[in-house]
Amino acid sequence: MLLSALAVAVFQLAGTIGASHNQPDRKSIDVIAVLLVLTGPAALAVRDRWPLVAATVAAAAADIYIGLGYPYGPIFVSVALALFSAIQFGRRRPSWIIAGAAYGGYVLATALDPRANDRAGWAHLTLVAGWVAVVLVVSELVRTRREQFAERRRAEADEQRRQADERRLRVAQDLHDVLAHNISLINVQASVALHLIEEHPDQAGTALVNIKQASREALHELRSALDLLRDGDDGHAPRTPAPRLEDIDTLVAGVRSSGLDVRYELTPPSRPLPAAVELATYRIVQEALTNVTRHSGARTASVRIACDHDIDIEITDDGRGGPATAGNGITGMRERAGALGGTLDAGPRPGKGFRVAAHLPVETP
Repeated sequence: MLLSALAVAVFQLAGTIGASHNQPDRKSIDVIAVLLVLTGPAALAVRDRWPLVAATVAAAAADIYIGLGYPYGPIFVSVALALFSAIQFGRRRPSWIIAGAAYGGYVLATALDPRANDRAGWAHLTLVAGWVAVVLVVSELVRTRREQFAERRRAEADEQRRQADERRLRVAQDLHDVLAHNISLINVQASVALHLIEEHPDQAGTALVNIKQASREALHELRSALDLLRDGDDGHAPRTPAPRLEDIDTLVAGVRSSGLDVRYELTPPSRPLPAAVELATYRIVQEALTNVTRHSGARTASVRIACDHDIDIEITDDGRGGPATAGNGITGMRERAGALGGTLDAGPRPGKGFRVAAHLPVETP
């Protein structure tokens, strides 16, 4: 602010002195003229704190300068800049009022000017009014464009935050599904290993191998999730490919190794499926089987996936059943289905057992 005000002061003073040489009929530049010429730039130095005061002082100094008969010159530059700044700071209506009052003061100054000439005519006053209007309109246009630009920046920042929140939510859901599944398997296999190591120690190795595999997968998924959280905004692709439909065979085999008899039926798709649909299908099956392992006490379970036009998923078990609780697991499955425009129902089966059914619409990738 101080540097720009100093630059305007130098420009106005030099321009006024230069213009006075071509206006011998006007009053000569003296100390009062210099003070009035420098009053506007001095007001500009505080326009960031008091924009209306700066505009008022600059306009008053210019009107008094003209009213005393001094030479016409660039003294109005500080007036235009002060009005421009006031509008940019949001003082729109007061700025227009000050501009109108300043123009009225200019008309009065030309009427009282002891050295008035043809500059006081209506054509001159109309031209000045036009310049005042141009300054105000340009100031309003600049302010509007700046506000639009700032609003776009805010909207972009909000969108980036929303996308970051969605990424974190997806990572949290994946972590929940993966860790809950693998830790449940580890828990079951550990129980099996403890039982076998006492009665059939030669058979405990299989359970320990399953524990090692499940823990390795859990650590791998956890490391990938942490990498995504750390580097997710740099545009790098995930280091681990997302699970696909064909990976469900391995998932089911891991659950079978825990002692649960799982029947798996898949109607293969007739066309490629979007990766998001395949991932959601995998995670829904994973979470449903995790719930069967942890909570149902079931001996058998079945997984049916039909890939006709859309994806229909059904997971059932013969466990104790009971009402569906709104925990993270079922809520996460519903959110995954809903994110793709699908639906998910979960609840007890007639008699005993539990059923999870999901429908995922498919759009051709």
